[in-house]
Amino acid sequence: MTTWGLVIETTVGVGERKHTEAYLVAHITGSREEALAELERRARSHSPEHPRSPKRRRLLRRDDGFLLVIDGAWQSFVTRFTVAELLEDSDAPAAPEPVVEAPGAPVAAAAEPVEQQVEWYADGVPVKPAWLGRNDLP
Repeated sequence: MTTWGLVIETTVGVGERKHTEAYLVAHITGSREEALAELERRARSHSPEHPRSPKRRRLLRRDDGFLLVIDGAWQSFVTRFTVAELLEDSDAPAAPEPVVEAPGAPVAAAAEPVEQQVEWYADGVPVKPAWLGRNDLP
């Protein structure tokens, strides 16, 4: 399946410090139409920081996304919503290696869980917390 990135480019700052910044807000796995539908949902509900007092809001459809133009009291601010196919990600999690069993090999029985002895303080608190030593926690 194809993975799509939902990108938002928006105007930040005001006056001479006004510039555009881009954010990759989500990844969608599926068809391009599904990714565009999610992008449209986000574009319709998006509430940018600027302008503080919007006078007019216009959402326009483009071939690869949407364009939101909001007129403020003095300036217009724009937010571009784009869907793009993810081709490469240097920080993607490694794909798990498939388990290949040799033909004719006996099927291993499921290992029974090992019951751990838990030591408790007198007030009912465990001496060693259950999360201590786990590798699957951040």
